[in-house]
Amino acid sequence: MSTTVWAGKFLTVETEGTWEYAERRGQIAAAVIVAIDAGDVILVEQFRVPLGRACLELPAGLVGDETAGESVAVAAGRELEEETGYRAAAIEDLGLFYSSPGMTSECFTLVSATGLTKVGDGGGDGDENITVHRVPLTDIPAFVAAKREAGVAIDAKMLLILAGSIL
Repeated sequence: MSTTVWAGKFLTVETEGTWEYAERRGQIAAAVIVAIDAGDVILVEQFRVPLGRACLELPAGLVGDETAGESVAVAAGRELEEETGYRAAAIEDLGLFYSSPGMTSECFTLVSATGLTKVGDGGGDGDENITVHRVPLTDIPAFVAAKREAGVAIDAKMLLILAGSIL
């Protein structure tokens, strides 16, 4: 049986035996989007407070944080457009994954977004200040290396693109 040490709007910190871990509150999940168009992958870069610097990532967002019962596909489409300015004709569920199971119960559904149409500038909402990158898949290793050299953090999910495991 776990004990709640702290509870915020979206997270709790729990203890169980010698374990300490973070847990998502309620039914809120996450969607991570692999958006590929004409041989290019759409990436986002944004400042992440826990890291104290910008981070290069796949577009992503919460599912059900604004509308209870929201589907992963609807949330992924909304987040893709909000963050990148691209709308997808199709979103395919690629499975459920756990981000860091030794530290958090958080999970995400990986989706593929295809048939992209540019409908806006992206950049996120409010104070997100997201920079959108459209990078040829063949240039990804050099692009990631240059970003790392410039001091940008690299999200672990970028390994999917670097390894080519879903392409």
